[in-house]
Amino acid sequence: MMPMKNIRVYFILQNGNEYKMPPISHLITLADLSSEQIHALLDDAEHLLPYVSSSEKSLHDLQNKVVINLFFEPSTRTRTTFEIAAKRLDAHVVNIDMNTSSLTKGESLLDTIANLEAMHPDIFIIRHGDNGAAQLIADHLKSKIAVINAGDGRHAHPTQGLLDMLTIRRHKGAFEPLSVAIVGDILHSRVARTDIIALQKLGVHDLRLIAPATLLPAEKELRNATIFTDIEQGLRDVDVIITLRLQRERMQQGLVPSLEEYYATYGLTPERLRVAKPDAIVMHPGPMNRGVEIADAVADGPQSVILQQVTHGVAIRMAVMRAVIK
Repeated sequence: MMPMKNIRVYFILQNGNEYKMPPISHLITLADLSSEQIHALLDDAEHLLPYVSSSEKSLHDLQNKVVINLFFEPSTRTRTTFEIAAKRLDAHVVNIDMNTSSLTKGESLLDTIANLEAMHPDIFIIRHGDNGAAQLIADHLKSKIAVINAGDGRHAHPTQGLLDMLTIRRHKGAFEPLSVAIVGDILHSRVARTDIIALQKLGVHDLRLIAPATLLPAEKELRNATIFTDIEQGLRDVDVIITLRLQRERMQQGLVPSLEEYYATYGLTPERLRVAKPDAIVMHPGPMNRGVEIADAVADGPQSVILQQVTHGVAIRMAVMRAVIK
């Protein structure tokens, strides 16, 4: 493999061929990346995993760079892993509490961004409840500040998609032979939309979406996936199960009769898990609603890789920040 110091310019793909990755100015959606670029970021994250778990090792790719976390929605995993990732790369991290920012006094989003831009940071990490907010901010910047989308509305969550792909690849290897099921509130999920794009770019042909009809998006968003409204039929012989949170904060009343009925019909239980392949892995982007989307015995069971996803999130976010820094 090439020396670590050169990895921002050249990446080694799984087939051993050298690939020069075009520079990434921003990361807004995985739809903007090729499969080669996705694999390149996954390769870099693989190299970075030892730095996630050891405070004795350090990298200096972001030394003297300033990273601003702008989270307009609550977050535990994404915000914290971005902060840890930036600090592992020796960056200065600024976390802005939007509840005490000038937005509460009536300042517009773009005026807030313009004022922060005048302070000359290097990276904005943006989470916002509106679709397209990260792209809007990127389009209005006058300087070369990189924007990384940490989730915008129902639209996209590219670093979550990348960490999900890293988790799958580390457990299953090649994507092409896999059967992957995404289960739950697909209608409101930016994770589902992002994972669908990533899985199909990486060659997964058997992609299954399992949900009640009221929680499925418009047909054009389904991207040739196979739809199941019966969870046991959909899970039969799959290699990977991605369970989604029921997003009640984005949901109109009446889309599900009750949480109890949803769990009875679509909750991932040990009995339902048994129809998948014996070595199937179980994933969840968090936060989990135990007893709604997933049973304790599954979430904490031997096939769960949910906490590994969190660890992989630090490495992926390190890789993305290395890629966008000039």
